[in-house]
Amino acid sequence: MKVLFIGGTGLISSACSELALQRDMDLYILNRGVSTKYPFLAGAKHLVGDVRTDEAGVADLLAPHHFDVVVDWIAFTPADIERDLRLFSGKTDQFIFISSASAYQKPPQHYIITEETPMENPFWQYSRDKIACEEMLMQAYREDGFPVTIVRPSLTYGPSQLPLCTNSWQHSYTIIDRMKRGQKIVIPGDGTSLWVFTWNADFAVGFLGLFGNENAIGEAFHITSDEVLTWNQAYEEVARALGVELNMVHIASDLIARYDEHAIGSLIGDKVNSAVFDNSKIKRFVPEFDCKVPWEEGIRRTIAWFEDDPSRQTIDDEANQLWNRIIAAYETVFPEAQ
Repeated sequence: MKVLFIGGTGLISSACSELALQRDMDLYILNRGVSTKYPFLAGAKHLVGDVRTDEAGVADLLAPHHFDVVVDWIAFTPADIERDLRLFSGKTDQFIFISSASAYQKPPQHYIITEETPMENPFWQYSRDKIACEEMLMQAYREDGFPVTIVRPSLTYGPSQLPLCTNSWQHSYTIIDRMKRGQKIVIPGDGTSLWVFTWNADFAVGFLGLFGNENAIGEAFHITSDEVLTWNQAYEEVARALGVELNMVHIASDLIARYDEHAIGSLIGDKVNSAVFDNSKIKRFVPEFDCKVPWEEGIRRTIAWFEDDPSRQTIDDEANQLWNRIIAAYETVFPEAQ
């Protein structure tokens, strides 16, 4: 099977790239080139080009090829989809768009989410853009037969990421360091909202199982773990893995968002809502899909990855300062919480 990944070196896509090679797929990766953070993946064929700034050059690069599957890992806006439709109409048997489970209705009418849950997120532009991309692709499927499959990941993580809802995404060790120092950890709301965390290699099994499946054309899938935790449980397990006592402080999401404008989308428009995903659809299409890495094990792998190399233990000082300001504001109103 001849497969093209646009991107292919990120947190989720790298696990999918590795599994594709393990399954002897003829994997092409299109990106801007090698870097220290994202080296070339041995076994893949690398095409160097920038799909965002040089569409004509990428079109020339792809001209000799027809792919069984194309996955665009870095499409976020309708303009990206317009470009992909120009590049890949007639050039692939299946185009997979990476959407987001955050595009589902917020706040949800029901905490169990299926692929039929309405797509509506008034809080987060990122999610609204993903919805618009889905609508454009499905219109191309209905009107022109463009062979799209839509996949909606939720909070998917791997060794280099600790996906707590109050952490630095770019410097994930920050919250580990904060816990080790006994500093207060902000947990939105009362911490009882339900959530799921999906290990990237588990996601890859469900994802690659859709490749070449003609019945998946014109369909949408989310791919997540079935393990359901409260945010309190998730944070407590990290502290347990570190061998420290969790010094938590529960703060309303609205207050957090007053100090952090990004929290309007990522918290109020996503993670503070309970989200439990019905994965029966992906399991019907990919019977081998089964999440084998529970949160308890995944976070220990992540902590070990950071502890293995001190250069990975970067700290987000701005995030620390922001959390301290939020905690100080909360304790001004509720001094007994100190």
